[in-house]
Amino acid sequence: MTVSSTRPAPEPPAPTAPTRCHGPSPAPAPPVTGPASGNTTAPTPTAPTPTAPAPGTAAAARRPVTEPAGTGTPVPAPGALASPAPGAAGSDGVPAAPGAGAYRRLGEVVPEVRVRCAPPRSGRGWIAGAELVADPAALRELVAHEARQGLARYGRALRPDVAAGIGLHRFAWAASLLFTLPWFLERRVPLLTPADVSVRRRSGELTVRPGAFVGLRGGPPAGAASTGTASAGAARAVPDETALAAELRAALAGFLTPVLTAFRPEVRRGPRVLWAMATDAVVEGLWYVGGLLGEEERARAELTALFAADGPGAPECAPFTPGAGFTTPASGSLPHTERPERCRASCCLVYTARIEAMCAGCPRLARG
Repeated sequence: MTVSSTRPAPEPPAPTAPTRCHGPSPAPAPPVTGPASGNTTAPTPTAPTPTAPAPGTAAAARRPVTEPAGTGTPVPAPGALASPAPGAAGSDGVPAAPGAGAYRRLGEVVPEVRVRCAPPRSGRGWIAGAELVADPAALRELVAHEARQGLARYGRALRPDVAAGIGLHRFAWAASLLFTLPWFLERRVPLLTPADVSVRRRSGELTVRPGAFVGLRGGPPAGAASTGTASAGAARAVPDETALAAELRAALAGFLTPVLTAFRPEVRRGPRVLWAMATDAVVEGLWYVGGLLGEEERARAELTALFAADGPGAPECAPFTPGAGFTTPASGSLPHTERPERCRASCCLVYTARIEAMCAGCPRLARG
Protein backbone atom coordinates (compact mmCIF):
# COMPACT_ATOMS: atom_id res chain seq x y z
CA MET A 1 0.00 0.00 0.00
CA THR A 2 1.39 3.38 -0.88
CA VAL A 3 1.39 5.68 2.07
CA SER A 4 2.60 9.10 3.02
CA SER A 5 2.45 10.51 6.49
CA THR A 6 1.31 14.01 7.26
CA ARG A 7 1.67 13.67 10.99
CA PRO A 8 4.35 15.11 13.25
CA ALA A 9 7.74 13.66 12.55
CA PRO A 10 9.90 11.93 15.12
CA GLU A 11 13.29 13.32 15.91
CA PRO A 12 16.51 11.32 15.55
CA PRO A 13 17.17 9.32 18.72
CA ALA A 14 19.39 10.68 21.45
CA PRO A 15 22.20 8.49 22.70
CA THR A 16 19.98 6.86 25.32
CA ALA A 17 16.42 6.95 23.95
CA PRO A 18 14.36 8.05 20.99
CA THR A 19 13.42 11.72 21.22
CA ARG A 20 10.82 13.94 19.64
CA CYS A 21 8.77 17.04 20.09
CA HIS A 22 5.68 14.88 20.20
CA GLY A 23 4.45 11.71 18.63
CA PRO A 24 5.82 8.29 19.46
CA SER A 25 8.52 6.39 17.68
CA PRO A 26 9.96 3.46 19.59
CA ALA A 27 12.55 2.92 16.85
CA PRO A 28 14.51 5.34 14.66
CA ALA A 29 12.26 6.46 11.83
CA PRO A 30 12.85 7.03 8.14
CA PRO A 31 13.39 10.61 6.98
CA VAL A 32 10.16 12.55 7.24
CA THR A 33 8.92 16.01 8.14
CA GLY A 34 6.28 17.34 10.45
CA PRO A 35 3.53 18.23 7.99
CA ALA A 36 4.42 15.73 5.26
CA SER A 37 6.66 12.87 4.34
CA GLY A 38 7.75 10.94 1.35
CA ASN A 39 5.99 7.97 -0.13
CA THR A 40 6.73 4.47 1.04
CA THR A 41 5.06 1.15 1.30
CA ALA A 42 4.39 -0.46 4.65
CA PRO A 43 2.01 -3.04 6.06
CA THR A 44 -0.71 -1.87 8.42
CA PRO A 45 -0.32 -3.57 11.80
CA THR A 46 -3.40 -5.15 13.31
CA ALA A 47 -3.00 -3.46 16.67
CA PRO A 48 -0.88 -0.78 18.35
CA THR A 49 2.32 -2.33 19.65
CA PRO A 50 5.63 -0.93 20.87
CA THR A 51 6.90 -1.18 17.30
CA ALA A 52 3.78 0.10 15.54
CA PRO A 53 4.20 2.99 13.11
CA ALA A 54 4.26 6.32 14.87
CA PRO A 55 2.67 9.63 13.95
CA GLY A 56 5.10 11.36 11.67
CA THR A 57 6.90 8.27 10.45
CA ALA A 58 6.76 7.25 6.84
CA ALA A 59 5.69 3.81 8.09
CA ALA A 60 2.57 5.37 9.61
CA ALA A 61 0.13 4.62 6.85
CA ARG A 62 -2.27 7.15 5.43
CA ARG A 63 -4.82 4.68 6.77
CA PRO A 64 -4.16 4.85 10.54
CA VAL A 65 -3.44 1.73 12.54
CA THR A 66 -6.60 0.09 13.82
CA GLU A 67 -7.32 -2.43 16.53
CA PRO A 68 -8.98 -5.71 15.64
CA ALA A 69 -12.57 -6.06 16.75
CA GLY A 70 -12.97 -7.12 20.33
CA THR A 71 -9.63 -5.75 21.55
CA GLY A 72 -8.91 -2.75 23.67
CA THR A 73 -11.43 -0.56 25.45
CA PRO A 74 -14.68 0.00 23.56
CA VAL A 75 -14.98 3.46 22.03
CA PRO A 76 -18.22 5.21 22.96
CA ALA A 77 -20.72 5.97 20.25
CA PRO A 78 -21.37 9.65 19.55
CA GLY A 79 -22.94 11.23 22.60
CA ALA A 80 -21.90 8.43 24.94
CA LEU A 81 -19.56 8.86 27.87
CA ALA A 82 -15.98 7.72 28.12
CA SER A 83 -14.79 6.69 31.54
CA PRO A 84 -14.02 8.57 33.65
CA ALA A 85 -16.48 11.26 32.64
CA PRO A 86 -15.95 14.89 33.56
CA GLY A 87 -17.23 15.36 37.08
CA ALA A 88 -17.29 11.63 37.79
CA ALA A 89 -15.42 10.52 40.87
CA GLY A 90 -12.21 8.62 40.29
CA SER A 91 -10.76 5.89 42.46
CA ASP A 92 -9.68 8.50 45.00
CA GLY A 93 -13.16 10.04 45.12
CA VAL A 94 -11.98 13.28 43.49
CA PRO A 95 -14.00 14.38 40.42
CA ALA A 96 -12.07 13.85 37.22
CA ALA A 97 -11.05 16.87 35.18
CA PRO A 98 -12.98 17.55 31.95
CA GLY A 99 -11.42 15.51 29.14
CA ALA A 100 -9.40 13.32 31.51
CA GLY A 101 -10.99 10.14 30.17
CA ALA A 102 -10.16 11.05 26.57
CA TYR A 103 -6.59 11.99 27.48
CA ARG A 104 -6.22 8.65 29.26
CA ARG A 105 -7.33 6.85 26.10
CA LEU A 106 -4.78 8.83 24.08
CA GLY A 107 -2.02 7.65 26.41
CA GLU A 108 -3.20 4.06 26.06
CA VAL A 109 -2.92 3.95 22.27
CA VAL A 110 -0.07 6.44 21.85
CA PRO A 111 1.94 6.04 25.07
CA GLU A 112 4.57 8.62 24.18
CA VAL A 113 1.96 11.36 23.74
CA ARG A 114 1.09 11.65 27.41
CA VAL A 115 -1.27 14.33 28.66
CA ARG A 116 -1.20 15.34 32.29
CA CYS A 117 -3.91 17.50 33.80
CA ALA A 118 -1.63 19.96 35.54
CA PRO A 119 -0.55 23.61 35.46
CA PRO A 120 1.71 24.66 32.58
CA ARG A 121 5.42 24.02 32.96
CA SER A 122 8.46 25.89 31.70
CA GLY A 123 12.18 25.14 31.55
CA ARG A 124 14.08 21.85 31.29
CA GLY A 125 12.72 21.26 27.83
CA TRP A 126 9.17 22.41 28.59
CA ILE A 127 7.68 25.29 26.62
CA ALA A 128 4.54 26.89 27.99
CA GLY A 129 1.96 27.96 25.46
CA ALA A 130 1.88 31.44 26.95
CA GLU A 131 5.62 31.78 26.33
CA LEU A 132 5.27 30.49 22.80
CA VAL A 133 2.76 33.17 21.81
CA ALA A 134 4.26 36.07 23.78
CA ASP A 135 8.03 35.54 23.88
CA PRO A 136 9.79 35.57 20.48
CA ALA A 137 12.88 34.05 22.10
CA ALA A 138 10.91 30.96 23.19
CA LEU A 139 9.51 30.53 19.70
CA ARG A 140 12.93 30.94 18.12
CA GLU A 141 14.26 28.29 20.51
CA LEU A 142 11.63 25.87 19.23
CA VAL A 143 12.42 26.70 15.60
CA ALA A 144 16.17 26.28 16.22
CA HIS A 145 15.45 22.88 17.72
CA GLU A 146 13.52 21.85 14.59
CA ALA A 147 16.36 23.14 12.41
CA ARG A 148 18.87 20.99 14.29
CA GLN A 149 16.67 17.92 13.95
CA GLY A 150 16.13 18.62 10.26
CA LEU A 151 19.85 18.81 9.65
CA ALA A 152 20.35 15.47 11.42
CA ARG A 153 17.45 13.90 9.53
CA TYR A 154 18.18 15.12 6.02
CA GLY A 155 21.89 15.88 6.13
CA ARG A 156 21.02 19.30 4.82
CA ALA A 157 19.97 22.45 6.59
CA LEU A 158 16.29 23.33 6.47
CA ARG A 159 15.30 26.78 5.40
CA PRO A 160 14.33 28.77 8.51
CA ASP A 161 10.73 29.13 7.35
CA VAL A 162 10.49 25.38 6.71
CA ALA A 163 11.81 24.59 10.20
CA ALA A 164 9.28 27.03 11.63
CA GLY A 165 6.47 25.40 9.66
CA ILE A 166 7.40 21.98 11.03
CA GLY A 167 7.48 23.38 14.55
CA LEU A 168 4.05 24.92 14.05
CA HIS A 169 2.65 21.66 12.76
CA ARG A 170 4.05 19.68 15.69
CA PHE A 171 2.54 22.02 18.25
CA ALA A 172 -0.83 22.39 16.51
CA TRP A 173 -1.11 18.62 15.86
CA ALA A 174 -0.71 17.79 19.55
CA ALA A 175 -2.60 20.75 21.00
CA SER A 176 -5.62 20.25 18.75
CA LEU A 177 -6.07 16.73 20.19
CA LEU A 178 -6.74 18.36 23.57
CA PHE A 179 -9.96 19.63 21.97
CA THR A 180 -10.89 17.09 19.32
CA LEU A 181 -10.41 13.90 21.31
CA PRO A 182 -12.78 14.83 24.19
CA TRP A 183 -15.28 15.90 21.51
CA PHE A 184 -14.85 12.66 19.60
CA LEU A 185 -14.99 10.32 22.61
CA GLU A 186 -17.05 12.18 25.20
CA ARG A 187 -18.93 14.89 23.30
CA ARG A 188 -17.33 17.61 25.39
CA VAL A 189 -15.36 20.58 24.13
CA PRO A 190 -12.73 21.97 26.53
CA LEU A 191 -12.35 25.74 26.45
CA LEU A 192 -8.61 26.25 26.59
CA THR A 193 -6.14 29.02 25.80
CA PRO A 194 -2.40 28.70 25.09
CA ALA A 195 -1.84 29.74 28.72
CA ASP A 196 -3.44 26.44 29.80
CA VAL A 197 -1.01 24.22 27.87
CA SER A 198 2.67 23.30 27.83
CA VAL A 199 4.65 20.82 25.74
CA ARG A 200 7.86 19.01 26.49
CA ARG A 201 9.78 19.49 23.31
CA ARG A 202 11.60 16.18 23.17
CA SER A 203 9.58 13.57 25.06
CA GLY A 204 6.10 14.25 23.70
CA GLU A 205 4.47 15.01 27.05
CA LEU A 206 1.78 17.65 27.31
CA THR A 207 0.21 19.35 30.27
CA VAL A 208 -3.24 20.88 30.19
CA ARG A 209 -5.03 22.88 32.85
CA PRO A 210 -8.70 21.95 32.36
CA GLY A 211 -11.40 24.45 33.17
CA ALA A 212 -14.64 25.36 31.47
CA PHE A 213 -16.10 23.12 28.79
CA VAL A 214 -19.18 22.75 26.61
CA GLY A 215 -21.38 19.67 26.40
CA LEU A 216 -24.77 18.54 25.17
CA ARG A 217 -27.84 19.73 27.01
CA GLY A 218 -29.14 17.18 29.46
CA GLY A 219 -25.83 15.34 29.60
CA PRO A 220 -23.29 14.95 32.41
CA PRO A 221 -21.69 18.40 31.89
CA ALA A 222 -24.54 20.04 33.80
CA GLY A 223 -24.10 17.56 36.63
CA ALA A 224 -20.35 18.16 36.62
CA ALA A 225 -20.88 21.87 37.01
CA SER A 226 -23.30 21.28 39.87
CA THR A 227 -20.61 19.54 41.90
CA GLY A 228 -19.03 22.90 42.54
CA THR A 229 -15.53 21.46 42.36
CA ALA A 230 -12.68 23.27 40.70
CA SER A 231 -11.60 20.17 38.80
CA ALA A 232 -15.03 19.74 37.24
CA GLY A 233 -14.84 23.15 35.64
CA ALA A 234 -17.73 25.33 34.55
CA ALA A 235 -20.05 23.60 32.11
CA ARG A 236 -22.15 25.20 29.40
CA ALA A 237 -24.74 23.18 27.52
CA VAL A 238 -25.74 23.37 23.87
CA PRO A 239 -28.86 21.76 22.36
CA ASP A 240 -27.48 19.42 19.70
CA GLU A 241 -24.51 17.97 17.81
CA THR A 242 -24.48 20.78 15.25
CA ALA A 243 -24.12 23.39 17.96
CA LEU A 244 -21.43 21.35 19.70
CA ALA A 245 -19.44 21.07 16.47
CA ALA A 246 -19.66 24.85 16.08
CA GLU A 247 -18.34 25.22 19.63
CA LEU A 248 -15.42 22.94 18.75
CA ARG A 249 -14.50 25.01 15.69
CA ALA A 250 -14.75 28.20 17.73
CA ALA A 251 -12.64 26.80 20.57
CA LEU A 252 -9.95 25.58 18.18
CA ALA A 253 -9.92 28.89 16.32
CA GLY A 254 -9.67 30.85 19.55
CA PHE A 255 -6.74 28.74 20.72
CA LEU A 256 -4.88 28.70 17.41
CA THR A 257 -5.29 32.38 16.46
CA PRO A 258 -2.53 33.69 18.80
CA VAL A 259 -0.37 30.67 17.94
CA LEU A 260 -0.53 31.40 14.21
CA THR A 261 0.04 35.10 14.84
CA ALA A 262 3.21 34.29 16.78
CA PHE A 263 4.51 31.87 14.16
CA ARG A 264 3.70 34.03 11.14
CA PRO A 265 6.96 36.06 11.06
CA GLU A 266 8.99 32.84 11.27
CA VAL A 267 6.89 30.78 8.85
CA ARG A 268 6.53 33.72 6.45
CA ARG A 269 3.11 32.69 5.22
CA GLY A 270 -0.10 34.68 4.95
CA PRO A 271 -3.22 34.05 7.06
CA ARG A 272 -4.90 31.87 4.44
CA VAL A 273 -1.94 29.46 4.23
CA LEU A 274 -1.49 29.46 8.00
CA TRP A 275 -5.10 28.41 8.51
CA ALA A 276 -4.68 25.73 5.86
CA MET A 277 -1.73 24.41 7.88
CA ALA A 278 -3.88 24.51 11.02
CA THR A 279 -6.68 22.62 9.27
CA ASP A 280 -4.25 19.91 8.22
CA ALA A 281 -2.92 19.55 11.76
CA VAL A 282 -6.39 19.27 13.30
CA VAL A 283 -7.65 16.75 10.75
CA GLU A 284 -4.53 14.59 10.65
CA GLY A 285 -4.23 14.36 14.43
CA LEU A 286 -7.74 13.06 15.08
CA TRP A 287 -7.72 10.88 11.95
CA TYR A 288 -4.56 9.14 13.11
CA VAL A 289 -5.64 8.66 16.72
CA GLY A 290 -9.14 7.65 15.64
CA GLY A 291 -7.57 4.88 13.61
CA LEU A 292 -5.57 3.68 16.60
CA LEU A 293 -8.80 3.54 18.58
CA GLY A 294 -10.43 1.39 15.91
CA GLU A 295 -12.65 4.29 14.82
CA GLU A 296 -11.02 5.46 11.59
CA GLU A 297 -14.19 5.58 9.51
CA ARG A 298 -16.12 7.49 12.17
CA ALA A 299 -13.21 9.91 12.49
CA ARG A 300 -13.21 10.49 8.73
CA ALA A 301 -16.97 11.02 8.67
CA GLU A 302 -17.05 13.40 11.60
CA LEU A 303 -14.05 15.41 10.41
CA THR A 304 -15.65 15.68 6.98
CA ALA A 305 -18.81 17.06 8.56
CA LEU A 306 -16.85 19.32 10.92
CA PHE A 307 -15.05 21.04 8.02
CA ALA A 308 -17.67 20.56 5.32
CA ALA A 309 -17.01 22.60 2.19
CA ASP A 310 -19.14 25.69 1.71
CA GLY A 311 -22.52 24.99 0.18
CA PRO A 312 -26.22 24.87 0.96
CA GLY A 313 -26.66 23.67 4.51
CA ALA A 314 -22.90 23.43 5.14
CA PRO A 315 -21.54 24.89 8.40
CA GLU A 316 -19.44 28.01 8.41
CA CYS A 317 -15.98 26.63 9.14
CA ALA A 318 -13.94 29.82 8.65
CA PRO A 319 -11.17 30.59 9.42
CA PHE A 320 -10.35 26.93 8.72
CA THR A 321 -10.00 25.76 5.15
CA PRO A 322 -13.30 24.22 3.97
CA GLY A 323 -13.16 20.49 3.40
CA ALA A 324 -11.33 17.85 5.43
CA GLY A 325 -9.54 16.73 2.25
CA PHE A 326 -10.40 13.03 2.29
CA THR A 327 -10.55 11.47 -1.14
CA THR A 328 -12.69 8.69 -2.57
CA PRO A 329 -11.41 6.01 -4.94
CA ALA A 330 -11.78 6.84 -8.60
CA SER A 331 -14.43 4.90 -10.45
CA GLY A 332 -13.13 1.43 -11.35
CA SER A 333 -9.92 1.81 -9.35
CA LEU A 334 -8.63 -0.93 -7.09
CA PRO A 335 -8.46 -0.47 -3.32
CA HIS A 336 -5.25 0.96 -1.87
CA THR A 337 -3.93 2.31 -5.14
CA GLU A 338 -1.39 5.09 -5.25
CA ARG A 339 -4.04 7.77 -4.97
CA PRO A 340 -3.62 9.42 -1.54
CA GLU A 341 -6.42 8.99 0.96
CA ARG A 342 -6.26 12.66 1.81
CA CYS A 343 -5.16 15.74 -0.11
CA ARG A 344 -3.60 18.30 2.19
CA ALA A 345 -4.63 21.92 2.24
CA SER A 346 -1.04 23.15 2.71
CA CYS A 347 2.51 22.33 1.63
CA CYS A 348 5.29 21.97 4.20
CA LEU A 349 8.02 22.83 1.65
CA VAL A 350 10.15 19.94 2.86
CA TYR A 351 10.98 19.17 -0.76
CA THR A 352 13.39 22.11 -0.52
CA ALA A 353 15.55 19.85 1.68
CA ARG A 354 14.79 16.51 0.04
CA ILE A 355 12.55 16.14 -2.98
CA GLU A 356 11.87 12.46 -2.17
CA ALA A 357 10.21 13.53 1.09
CA MET A 358 7.31 15.21 -0.70
CA CYS A 359 3.97 13.88 0.50
CA ALA A 360 1.72 12.03 -1.94
CA GLY A 361 -1.15 14.21 -0.71
CA CYS A 362 0.77 17.45 -1.26
CA PRO A 363 -1.33 20.13 -3.00
CA ARG A 364 1.60 20.84 -5.31
CA LEU A 365 1.26 17.32 -6.71
CA ALA A 366 -2.52 17.62 -6.87
CA ARG A 367 -2.09 20.72 -9.03
CA GLY A 368 0.32 18.83 -11.26
